[in-house]
Amino acid sequence: MENDKRQSILLTSGTNEVEIVEFAIDQTVMGINVIKVKEIINPIVPVAIPNAHPCLEGIIQLRQEVIPVVDLARFLGFAPSANPKTDKYIVAEFNQSKYAFHVHSVSRIHRISWQQIEKPSDIIQSEQSSVIGIVKINDRMILLLDFEKIMVDIAPSLGNQSATVKAMGERPVSSKRIVIAEDSPMMRKLLQEYLPQIGYPNLTFFSDGQQALEYLLGIAEKFGDRYTDMVNILITDIEMPQMDGHYLTKTIKEHPVLKGLPVIIFSSLITDDLRHKGESVGADEQVSKPQYETLSHIIDRLIL
Repeated sequence: MENDKRQSILLTSGTNEVEIVEFAIDQTVMGINVIKVKEIINPIVPVAIPNAHPCLEGIIQLRQEVIPVVDLARFLGFAPSANPKTDKYIVAEFNQSKYAFHVHSVSRIHRISWQQIEKPSDIIQSEQSSVIGIVKINDRMILLLDFEKIMVDIAPSLGNQSATVKAMGERPVSSKRIVIAEDSPMMRKLLQEYLPQIGYPNLTFFSDGQQALEYLLGIAEKFGDRYTDMVNILITDIEMPQMDGHYLTKTIKEHPVLKGLPVIIFSSLITDDLRHKGESVGADEQVSKPQYETLSHIIDRLIL
């Protein structure tokens, strides 16, 4: 029965629900989207890499794949594990790469609505923070981490777009308007820097799907079929507080006015195994982060 429930959420789109794996670093409880998790294993002694980032423990080989091991406690500023026997590696896949995150314990899986996930306050959330959501369950709080940002902080080349911009060459400046739903401050900053450089300066950002939907519904109500005077394309992440990108896309594509608005899902969760989820809600295109050049060509094709 539990396995059936797990398969259900992995196969169903547009429910605005998510499953998170709960784990702990010291006494702090955190979470990761179950879709990112490939497996949870006991620690393996890693092979150290000379001159590596101090939070990179080394690399392990798992079924012929070489996977970097990240000391999550050290990265987040916590003390080493007080009981190494309970330590686990969470092997995760996103942005078309696999990583093993060394945590102090893994306890359970929670199925919740994205509406239960609160955005951190401005004091907590900044470009430096790795917390992108807070889940309250009874009297407990679970911190959701921005794993993409963690990896960019460890390996800055993952967020470097200069080569892509150079490869695109000189491009005309477009008057087309792009709405972007993205909860990660880091990703908003990267897109805000990148898109104007390739000719798309007219950007409107929202940090969750609910805010983006309310904005688009307001445009549809005010302008009707002339909504394209105000917005020409929507780019959305999947994982966001309040409303996820799949539910946002489904709602747009079912709207009598906005259904013609092109929607690109730009997410670290786009894989061959999960692409059907975006297709089922009507997404026009799906691009895996950080494929910025692919994103550029798709924008060109859909709105120029």
